[in-house]
This record gives sequence, structure tokens and C-alpha cells, in this order.
Amino acid sequence: MAEFTTGEAVALELAIARVPTRATAFVLDLMVQTGLAIGLIFLLTVTLPADLDSAWHDAIILATLVAILVGYPVTIETLSRGRSVGKFALGLRVVRADGGPVDFRHALTRGLAGAIVDFWVFGSFGAVAVITSMCSADARRVGDVLAGTVVVHAQAPLPAPALVVPPPWLVGWATSTDLSGIPEDLALATRQFLTRVRTLTPAAQAAIGGALVTAVCARMRVAPPAGYPPVQILGAVVAERQRRALTPSSAGLVRTG
Repeated sequence: MAEFTTGEAVALELAIARVPTRATAFVLDLMVQTGLAIGLIFLLTVTLPADLDSAWHDAIILATLVAILVGYPVTIETLSRGRSVGKFALGLRVVRADGGPVDFRHALTRGLAGAIVDFWVFGSFGAVAVITSMCSADARRVGDVLAGTVVVHAQAPLPAPALVVPPPWLVGWATSTDLSGIPEDLALATRQFLTRVRTLTPAAQAAIGGALVTAVCARMRVAPPAGYPPVQILGAVVAERQRRALTPSSAGLVRTG
């Protein structure tokens, strides 16, 4: 299991897909790609003019193979939000490093890196992908590292995330703020502070929490509410981010003090 922290500062635990399962999914996808390649090459052989220059013929065949090797994973992972045929059969899914769904940019990066580095051109028929996955704590190949993605088991429903309960006296203030200016890295730092605040000394709580409050309020373009400790202000902000992004009725709750 590995913990993923979403942009709303919600922690989720998902099971990482390891090399044996991913290799099986890859073989299934390779079978699909092979079938597509055979079908398209046969179609091209039948439809291309008989007097076509051999160089053009070879170039078209090569372009078709490259399109299948790269285009298949990119297209299907984009349309299915991270699930190829092999991954679907094995119950796997590609997700972002924060646990969210992938888009075309992630799929394209993984597809290009897979064709060039992980598997084919410089990948020694998958040796690079296997070695890098085995050396990675999250079983990430080069394409995953470049794309910022992880392959996880997705058959079971995601566990309900723990939501922050804001101090009631700061709910009105947090509700009226504009949270769109808070970047993901600052949101994650805030969430990490809240989860480990009880392990910090009072001096560290004041120093780290105060710096985060200053940064967060600067992004929101508001003054920090006077007279409240940083943990309560940050808890109110995180809770409001979660409230706007999620439906908390079935999720567990975590109090911030």
C-alpha cells in the first residue's frame, strides 16, 4: 500500500501494482498490439499500389508500427482514464502521483517513454522497465517517473478519505475566501503539517504553522484571522477545500483541534 495525497489535501491509500502483475498486463496489451499490427499491415499490403517505391512502402509500414506502439497506449489510456486492455483485465489503472485520473499529457509521456526508453528503442525489450520498477518503491518505470504517474490496483473501491473538521468559529471566514490561488504544493505542505502537528514541539508548531498561514493567506489575498493558532486557521482552509471538492457524507472525519 502507498499513500497518495490529492490536491484537496485528502490522503488515500492504494495498492501498488508490482512487476509480475504489470508484466502480465503488458503481455496482454502486446498481444492486442500485435493483432492490430498484423491487421493493418495486411490492409496496407492489399491497398497500397503495386508499383509504389519500396522506400515509401517500408516507410509507411514503419510509421504504422510506431503508431501502434505509441498510439495504442496513448489513445486507450487517455480515453479510459488510465486503463488499457491488459490493465483492465488485471484490475489495474494508471493514476497521477496524487491519486487523480490521468489525461492526454500523462498518457503521451508514458507512451513515448515506453517506446523509446522502457521497452523498445533503448529498453532492451523491457529490461529497463523491469529494472527501474524493481528499484522504485512505487514500482515506477521511467515513463511513470517522467509523467508523474503510478500504476495501482483499482478493482476494489477507493477507501473513504479522512476529512478535516474545521473549528466552528472559523467556518464563516473560510467559506468566504477564494481558495483558487493556493497551489498544490502549498496545499500538500499544509496537509502534512496538520497530520504531524501533534508530534511537533510548541515552538515548531508556531514557526512552521505561522509560515504556512502567512503563505496560504497571501495566496488567498486575505489577512489571517487574529487571535487563532495556525493549526485552526490551516484546518479551516483545508476543510473548506475538501468541502468544495468532495461529498463528505460517507467519509471519516479527523479533528484538527
